[in-house]
Amino acid sequence: MKLITTTEELAAFCKPLADAEFVTVDTEFMRERTYWPKLCLAQVAGPEDAAAIDALAEGIDLAPLDELMCNPKVLKVFHAARQDLEIFYLRLNKVPGPLFDTQVAAMVCGHGEAASYESLATRLAKAKIDKSSRFTDWSRRPLSERQITYALSDVTHLRVVYEKLKRQLDKTGRFSWIAEEMAVLNDPGTYRADPEQAWRRLKPRGASPRLLAILKEVAAWRERTAQRIDIPRQRLLRDEQLLEIASHAPKSIEELAMTRGLGRGFAEGWQGRELMEAVERARALPEAELPVREKA
Repeated sequence: MKLITTTEELAAFCKPLADAEFVTVDTEFMRERTYWPKLCLAQVAGPEDAAAIDALAEGIDLAPLDELMCNPKVLKVFHAARQDLEIFYLRLNKVPGPLFDTQVAAMVCGHGEAASYESLATRLAKAKIDKSSRFTDWSRRPLSERQITYALSDVTHLRVVYEKLKRQLDKTGRFSWIAEEMAVLNDPGTYRADPEQAWRRLKPRGASPRLLAILKEVAAWRERTAQRIDIPRQRLLRDEQLLEIASHAPKSIEELAMTRGLGRGFAEGWQGRELMEAVERARALPEAELPVREKA
């Protein structure tokens, strides 16, 4: 069991990995109470060594890890990489690379769509993963031995999974098949939350262009506000409340306060004022500028 809690330990661990062909990487994070994910633990394994890096340890500087993630000579192997990569993108303002996602490779190699890490570890590495710590609170300290063992298992068995999938891709000539999915993971736009596009996540039935305009404005307001004050978007305003506001197009704070579950305090506060400004902006849009939902 190896837990890194100081910058010196991290630098010593990362230094030899700069010459490794590949490293396997995973993260543990929390975002139940925040908009932005909070990195709690980063697990990295090289060919012979593995460590769990305590990102919340007092005084630790993650610069050696950041440097490794950006080293163009070292392949970074993840399983279901998107959320892990989002964390590194937000830290580095760039996507770590080069990349390999074993979930993408497993699909191409015939192991099923969205194969879990546990199933691949069992099938390819003959390992059994203890899932009891999966939904633990990774922000609490100290971490238990069971938590650290579980976290490290996410990268130690991943080495074998990667090597076997790589051999299968080489044997079948299917490396090019993963290129499209890898391009998405390498695209910084994958990890940027654009408030102006937030409305597209919602699916109002039979929505008029004017309703869509209001929905676009209030969804953008929610996204920007949630980002700014760092709370989950659904805690600020639920999807069904956004849709109700867009549908009813309130003309006053009093009408806004009638939205189910909103509350008069919210409607009469700064949130309500800003929401009404968003509704009015959408109401003032010329017909020619109204959004239209793309057909599926």
